[in-house]
Amino acid sequence: MLSRRSLMLASIAAGVTMRHGSAIAKASQPSTPVNFDVPAGACDCHTHIHGDVEKFPFFAGRVYTPEPASPEEMSALHKALHIERVVIVTPSVYGTDNSATLFGMKARGANARGVAVIDDKTAESDLDAMQKDGFRGIRLNLATGGVNDPNVGRARFTAAVERMKARGWHVQLYTSLAMIVAIKDLVAASPVPVVFDHFGGAQAELGLSQPGFSELLDLVKSGKAHVKISGAYRSSKQAPDYSDMVPLAQALIAANAERIVWGSDWPHPDSTITPGRKATDLAPLYQIDDGRLFDQLPVWAPDAAIRKAILVDNPARLYGF
Repeated sequence: MLSRRSLMLASIAAGVTMRHGSAIAKASQPSTPVNFDVPAGACDCHTHIHGDVEKFPFFAGRVYTPEPASPEEMSALHKALHIERVVIVTPSVYGTDNSATLFGMKARGANARGVAVIDDKTAESDLDAMQKDGFRGIRLNLATGGVNDPNVGRARFTAAVERMKARGWHVQLYTSLAMIVAIKDLVAASPVPVVFDHFGGAQAELGLSQPGFSELLDLVKSGKAHVKISGAYRSSKQAPDYSDMVPLAQALIAANAERIVWGSDWPHPDSTITPGRKATDLAPLYQIDDGRLFDQLPVWAPDAAIRKAILVDNPARLYGF
């Protein structure tokens, strides 16, 4: 474990600034025990690794700078949650460098899969290597990147599908309901699986009738889209149990339980653009009790068989475990 001074020096070397007197916090660990029987082979389908900045420097064009989160910390998290499998997603702070994600995957071996970020410069030979390493999809981050233009979203999605259809990878999107409405026809016609992060961007306080949610439900019901019921704290203001997420989660599960997967969103990075905080300032990780967060799944899905589908069967099919 690096000392705080070593981390500070490494951060400075990577162009990261730390506010005076601030300390790098550890990524959160569960403080609440899991209160239900977690089925064997359960998968956390949305996590990130933020590696040592000397080995894994951040992308110069990032909009935030997260605190570190190591594979060892992730393993401790999943041991506490009784979760065997994991999907590690390359966060926007690394651009198209998937090295930190691969580092985390190798630490978990056969129980890990990855979702990469690529661009036009990513060669097919690179994708071939990624496939051997366990990557099974690519991510389009339209939310953190601030992409709101439907024409841009449609073009990026179309290009991603075109590249993925030959190898059968899925396309994962972090976006808004408005963008989902704008690309609904493309999703419905997609020859590869489509996965929406974090409830598809739905906001709890706006309820089931919010614009775009019915379109998301239609895509799930038809089997044309998967949704990660992840990052509830991003959609809800009712911490720590996020009770206002219950209608949204239950509606998605009722639409088609075979298209729903669960993710913790550990280590809970704060990607919001905050006044007065530079992109190179350390953005503290949210300190979320993942045990209490995981305990909401039986509230959202009271039936054990449906929870098994969400935690085991659906991820096994989608990620090729």
